[in-house]
Amino acid sequence: MRLSVLDQSTASKGKTQDVAIRETLALAKHCDALGYHRYWVSEHHNSGNIVGTAPEVLMAAIAATTPRIRIGSAGVMLPHYSAFKVAEQFRVLEAIAPGRIDLGVGRAPGSDQLTSRALNPYPQDVHDQFPQQVQELQHWVTGSPLPDDHPFRRVIAHPTGPTFPQMWILGSSDYGAQLAAYFGLPYAFAYFFSYGFDVDKALALYRKQYRPSELYPKPQTTICVWALAADTEAEALYQFKSRERALIERESGIRQPLISPEEASARPLTPHEQVFSDKLRQNAVVGSVDQVVTRLDALAKRLDLDELVVVTWTYDQAPRMRSYELLAEAYGLNKSVTA
Repeated sequence: MRLSVLDQSTASKGKTQDVAIRETLALAKHCDALGYHRYWVSEHHNSGNIVGTAPEVLMAAIAATTPRIRIGSAGVMLPHYSAFKVAEQFRVLEAIAPGRIDLGVGRAPGSDQLTSRALNPYPQDVHDQFPQQVQELQHWVTGSPLPDDHPFRRVIAHPTGPTFPQMWILGSSDYGAQLAAYFGLPYAFAYFFSYGFDVDKALALYRKQYRPSELYPKPQTTICVWALAADTEAEALYQFKSRERALIERESGIRQPLISPEEASARPLTPHEQVFSDKLRQNAVVGSVDQVVTRLDALAKRLDLDELVVVTWTYDQAPRMRSYELLAEAYGLNKSVTA
């Protein structure tokens, strides 16, 4: 099975936020050497704990400092932007790293409503233009002509070249699944935060409604899953406390930098928080590497997947790097790359 990475550039208490960006670059090089298939970075705005605000900039830096791994966005929040400008950005990225660029796009704001208005204070149309944007983006990214009656049919996204980015639709509901199926595009389900929609239902809907396209004659899908492996179950559960506290606070609208496991352990849980914690730990893919692999394999088998994208938060960088090392060893990723 292929393993890939989603990195959200999480900030930690006591460290300036710029450290999180440099840790993303270091982790990308680490995962490239370990044999991971893709390295995706996310887009969030006005958040105290997820500070990767410009995936296209991060991708350029990663592309320039890694020799092999595919690099992508998970994703660009397309409603904030011009589809043409996004196409230009990703055509430049494709020129930097030919054949290694993934363009994942999403419809969610990745922020609150006020921040969304700050990103695009003068929207031309209040109606949902996402399907039209996706269609235009497909044409500009691949270099295929727009329809003859399209007002921008003479506009070309430069630089052109023999290769082009692979587009993905990202989602956490039936909307993204159906849209990806309609356009014949690969689909990634945000399993790690989609608590309100059934992943089985989304993937089944995507596969049932899929319309084969020239580039993707068969449906192609993956899920992004949160996982943390350590040398022992106790160590993994200890490191998980930072993520646990962040999710508890998110329920109250608080998005602050990750606190250390020590500080999280010192904060007693309220009865309500304890209920949330118990439910979270039941579903969390956390433990020794054998425990995590067992959970990941079961998930992949149930959903008929041959690739998983793993996202991991830890207060310090070292446990995160160690988690990816353990999973790479367990799945023989280095062997598959060098074979």
